[in-house]
Amino acid sequence: MEYLTLFVSAVLVNNYVLTRFLGLCIFFGVSKSLDASIGMGMAVTSILTLSSALAWIVYHFVLAPFGLTFLRTIVFVLLIASFVQLLEMIIKKHAPALYNMWGIYLLLIATNCIVLGVPVTNVESNFGFLKSVVNALGSGVGFALAIVLMASLREKLALADVPKPLEGLGIAFILAGMLALSFLGFSGMIAL
Repeated sequence: MEYLTLFVSAVLVNNYVLTRFLGLCIFFGVSKSLDASIGMGMAVTSILTLSSALAWIVYHFVLAPFGLTFLRTIVFVLLIASFVQLLEMIIKKHAPALYNMWGIYLLLIATNCIVLGVPVTNVESNFGFLKSVVNALGSGVGFALAIVLMASLREKLALADVPKPLEGLGIAFILAGMLALSFLGFSGMIAL
């Protein structure tokens, strides 16, 4: 039950995009297309989960025992960049259409503050390995949920009569604000 609560908390209550406002570059950039958003959500979830698991192992078995915890951020960034580079090579070879659809946003996963924030949160919260993985998976699913919701709304809005000054990014900001308000309704239900 504890792990389920942590997962639900990461997806809904403490959603990094809609309650902490992190990772907005990819959120606004990729959410123009539902297909690209689903793929990006899966990519961020996998990178987040794998890099958080490896970051926990490296932190607890290398950095902490040797008193090198001050190198945490640098090591985590290197791990994340390695995973993103590996993902880029795999996607480029096996799914070139998806690779072209994502464009520069695939590489931006490496600098996405969510992908760095989750392993840091896991370490600071003294989560065990399994809790770290569950939190990372839930955070990734929360990101995927947010970006898919946003893409769905933006695709529907493409057919609507939007005032000229609000077309494009203007209406996207309004939609993001409304989504954030709806997710803030969950705030305080589960503490992370």
